[in-house]
Parts: sequence; C-alpha cells; structure tokens
Amino acid sequence: MTEEKYYTIEEVAKMLKVVYLTVYRWIQDDKLKAHKAGKQYRIEKTDLKEFMQMKKPRKTE
Repeated sequence: MTEEKYYTIEEVAKMLKVVYLTVYRWIQDDKLKAHKAGKQYRIEKTDLKEFMQMKKPRKTE
C-alpha cells in the first residue's frame, strides 16, 4: 500500500516561492486540486505535480 503525501497551502507556497494567498486563489479558481480537512486545505503530491506540469512554459520556435 502506497502512502499518499499531502501538503498544506503554506508548504506549497513556500516550495513554489509564492504567497499563501496565491495558492489559495489557485484552489478557489479550480486550477489546483485540494481536499478540505476541516477548515484547512490539503494538496496531494500528485495533484501538485500535475499542476506544475500545466504551468511549465512551452517553448516556441
């Protein structure tokens, strides 16, 4: 059984070097998947990886 890794909004903000509110807005705009745990959000590691893949700039030639 694989153990899922979850991050808080604060942890994601620190990893991506953005402010807490930016991550919160991504969640509210359905750009980043998150699970609500009580009053807090948790972002699954796989959802964060997927989000980061979408945000990568595309090379133009």
